[in-house]
Amino acid sequence: MTIEEEYIRLIFGLKLKQIRTEKNLSLFGLAKISGLSKSYLNEIEKGKKYPKTDKIVQLSESLEVPYDHLVSLKLDKNLAPIGEILQSKILKEIPLDLFGIKENNLIDIIANAPAKVNAFISTIIKIAQHYNFSRERFFLASLRSYQEAHNNYFENIEKNVEEFAEAYQINLSKRIASKELEDILLSEFGYTIKLESFNTQENVSDLRSIFIKKRKILLIDSSINEAQKTFIYAKEIAYNYLKIENRLYTFPWIKFDSFDQVLNNFIASYFAGALIISRKKLTNELTNFFQLKEWNPLKLHRIIGKFNCSQETFYQRLTNILPKYFNIKNLFFLRITHSESKEEFRLTKELHITQQQAPYANKSNDHYCRRWISIKTIKDLEQTNKERQSFGVQISAYENQKNEYLVLSSATPDPFKKNINRSVSIGMLLSSHLKKKLNFLKEDTFVRRKVGVTCQTCAVQNCKERVAEPVRIIKNNKYQEISNTVDKIINSYS
Repeated sequence: MTIEEEYIRLIFGLKLKQIRTEKNLSLFGLAKISGLSKSYLNEIEKGKKYPKTDKIVQLSESLEVPYDHLVSLKLDKNLAPIGEILQSKILKEIPLDLFGIKENNLIDIIANAPAKVNAFISTIIKIAQHYNFSRERFFLASLRSYQEAHNNYFENIEKNVEEFAEAYQINLSKRIASKELEDILLSEFGYTIKLESFNTQENVSDLRSIFIKKRKILLIDSSINEAQKTFIYAKEIAYNYLKIENRLYTFPWIKFDSFDQVLNNFIASYFAGALIISRKKLTNELTNFFQLKEWNPLKLHRIIGKFNCSQETFYQRLTNILPKYFNIKNLFFLRITHSESKEEFRLTKELHITQQQAPYANKSNDHYCRRWISIKTIKDLEQTNKERQSFGVQISAYENQKNEYLVLSSATPDPFKKNINRSVSIGMLLSSHLKKKLNFLKEDTFVRRKVGVTCQTCAVQNCKERVAEPVRIIKNNKYQEISNTVDKIINSYS
């Protein structure tokens, strides 16, 4: 059964149900006047069966609607948004069962929804189109929701890593070298690994690896560092050890063809991070670090140095371990990039555990607050010779909000793009629980800064770092003043 045939069945079922309900008929009532069984009609409405011509004629005559109208794939305005969703095949591309949703149940909910809900769906589609919300971005947003729903911790993958390490006699308590993983790829999985200079080839200079499946050849860019090579090898091991077929073949990725590829890329990346930074070793290191009576950033850098990983891989791994083993669940992860030739700072990755922490969902044309430590570390990096990363920490207190966050940030040149720098940050909600966990966290330990989200929405007064006027605040204040004046006029006549 092709997707097109399934789509035709679903559309027919939706139209039949809509016509029946508009005529105030129950399934029992329609069965009585049409001579078709109630169970058969129910199967039709749910898109499981498509009636033969003589049955359609019976339904057409019983409901007093033209035969051509029943079999037409054209939907009226109330059902048009559902048709757009079905035609887009998006429900086929996202494994709804990952979120505990069955496709037929979802369609049934939508079909039963009043016009207002369908209008809402239509609005979401238009917003997505207006903001150029691509298929890939939709997939990534879905994956992020999946991660957040599980506090970004996956016990099954953690166990897979430990089973692999035991089977291949890898000591997770020691720093893992790329050579150790390379030997496994060569001897166990039949890989051929070749060094290539992607920098000299047009259009692929940003790539670090390409896997040629047919010949099991892994092309590695000759300029990558040891940590990058180790991560790439660890991902390749994940694809093979976990027997993942539907995968991506470049690092970093170029495009996704399906949600399965997005999910499998995440699983392989999670496996790689857990292999390079074992949960047991990291948990022990953090436990000792958190018990320090005084803040010591040098000791944090030494912890990172015990693992063969990038700054981003380490910060990402913290989002797995902190919620699970330290019950620090109110946290966020941000990655911000900056081109040295431009004023704009771009938020390219974000993750929020437990709830939506500030800042979030900020992919817009607004200018992010320059008081963020995430941006300051990039600026500090650009003012140095860039031979080593820039590190910063502060307590960010958001204007007009009660919540404050302890934010750690590290900036390095982007390993994939020239003249681009980026920072990764992890922010933890300042709470009594966090203060108990971090012995060094005292009232005056860190600089506390009042921050906004974007300049256009920020109410901080006399901000020297501001790069744009608070136009949204000004606009809202103007509307509020007009509203207050109108209220006064109305009250004067009461």
